[in-house]
Amino acid sequence: MRRKVNIKHDLVLDQKYQSAKISKLMNYIMYDGKKNLARTNVYKCFDIIKEKTKTENPLDVFEAALKNTAPNVEVRSRRVGGANYQIPVEVRPERRQALSIKWIIDAARNKKGAPISAKLADEIIAASKNEGDAVKKKENTHKMAEANKAFAHFAW
Repeated sequence: MRRKVNIKHDLVLDQKYQSAKISKLMNYIMYDGKKNLARTNVYKCFDIIKEKTKTENPLDVFEAALKNTAPNVEVRSRRVGGANYQIPVEVRPERRQALSIKWIIDAARNKKGAPISAKLADEIIAASKNEGDAVKKKENTHKMAEANKAFAHFAW
């Protein structure tokens, strides 16, 4: 029996930048439905980015960070003949963006000793320069996929 098709809902654009990606970022940062707190933290983060990079539009820095942390391939586990194989699979664009945002937020949350807006700003700036923990995570994912390229014929 086929599973139910997932319905895609339209995302409300954020108030300040009119960007769907920033709305996604807010939704991923949000804890316990506290969207106003998430919105405040994200806008503070973008103010910090604007200040530190001296750019007029911090959205460009965020876009570059997303592009630098988005994985092209990932490994999926598949059971074949009693053994589990890590099979490299190409990542869909929606998942690519979701993973990128999640990795940036996780890297920011793992840092200590600063408010989340400052940690997030630092991580986004680092990712836009191809540095930081989120970029490292992407590189590790690519290395894992490269190492398991021999099992690619199991993907069907």
